[in-house]
Amino acid sequence: MPSRRALRERLHRIRDEFAAASGTAAQAALAAHLGKVLDELQPQRLGLYWPLRSEFNAAVACLGDRNLHSVDLALPFARRPSRELQFRAWDRAEPTLRDDCGIPTIEGSPVVPDVVLVPCLGFTASGYRLGYGGGFYDRWLAAHPHVTAVGVAWSATEITEADLAPQPHDQPLMLIITERGVVG
Repeated sequence: MPSRRALRERLHRIRDEFAAASGTAAQAALAAHLGKVLDELQPQRLGLYWPLRSEFNAAVACLGDRNLHSVDLALPFARRPSRELQFRAWDRAEPTLRDDCGIPTIEGSPVVPDVVLVPCLGFTASGYRLGYGGGFYDRWLAAHPHVTAVGVAWSATEITEADLAPQPHDQPLMLIITERGVVG
């Protein structure tokens, strides 16, 4: 079993290569699957993320979804010293700040979305995800068990449960959406 650090490095390469090779077709397919799931979930407040590197741009996809125009949105804000994540009400304007982890974010009142889209560097068929290693989402999800957590990933980054070796603190997601459809 590779270390999580080595696994993250490998998955970054795979995701970057996949995103570069698959282009707009994969983006459109993932956006379509995401739209169908969100239509079923009908969130009142949707927690999004601003994409890094070759992550799927869920924020842009959701902003363009006519069914989500009346849904309140939120973006995460991570505090590195306390290893805390909060969501802030988002007015749909492009982020002008960066949080303690360097991720684009916004000023805003803290809120708790009922549905949260969670970026996945890697994922398992059983709903576990590998993120960047800070545990921000896992801690937030553990503190908010009533929230519906939906992973967003590229299919090329699916890994086995043995490769991930979920830890006791890892929080499984309700489902994961890729350009191929829904997993879990």
